[in-house]
Amino acid sequence: MLTQVRIVGNRGITAGMSERPFRVLGLQQIAIGSESKSALRHLWVDTLGLTQVGTYRAESENVDEDILTLGHGPHAVEIDLMEPIDPDARPRVQSPPLNHIGLWVDDLPAAVAWLGEKGVRFTPGGIRKGASGFDVCFIHPKSNDAFPLSGEGVLIELVQAPADVIAAQEPSA
Repeated sequence: MLTQVRIVGNRGITAGMSERPFRVLGLQQIAIGSESKSALRHLWVDTLGLTQVGTYRAESENVDEDILTLGHGPHAVEIDLMEPIDPDARPRVQSPPLNHIGLWVDDLPAAVAWLGEKGVRFTPGGIRKGASGFDVCFIHPKSNDAFPLSGEGVLIELVQAPADVIAAQEPSA
C-alpha cells in the first residue's frame, strides 16, 4: 500500500494524518544510565569537557543524575548521567545504558492530546515537571492492545520548549 506524503507549511511531513497541532523542534537531551555515575562523569566531564550545570535526585523515579550541557543558548543539548538510587528497584535507569532521548515540542499539551488520540501509549504520570524544570511527558517504549503506537523500544521524553527555543526555530523573515 502506497502512503502519500506531503509537506504542510512549517509543521513538517504528514502521512495521511490530520495536521498535527505541534512541532518537534529539536533534540533536548540524551539520558545515559549506569550502575555508577563516576565512570560516566570521567568520560563526559573530565575527558570530553562537558560542563555540569545541575543535579537531580528523585526517590520516586529511582534516579540520581548529573545534568551536563553541550553547546549554548537555545540549541544546547542536555546530557543526563544517571545512576539508580537502588539498583534492584524500578525504574531501572541504568538499563538500557542509552536510557531515553528528549525532544523539544512547541505545545506539549496539544502534542499529548493529539498523540493520545492517535493511539500513542504514554508512561504513567502524565505531564509533569522534569529534572530541568520544564514540563515533560514520556512516550512508552512498548505498545499494548489499547495503545498500538509507542517508541518502538525507545523511551521518548517530550519536553515543552521555552520561548527562546521556539523563537530560534521560527523561519527568518
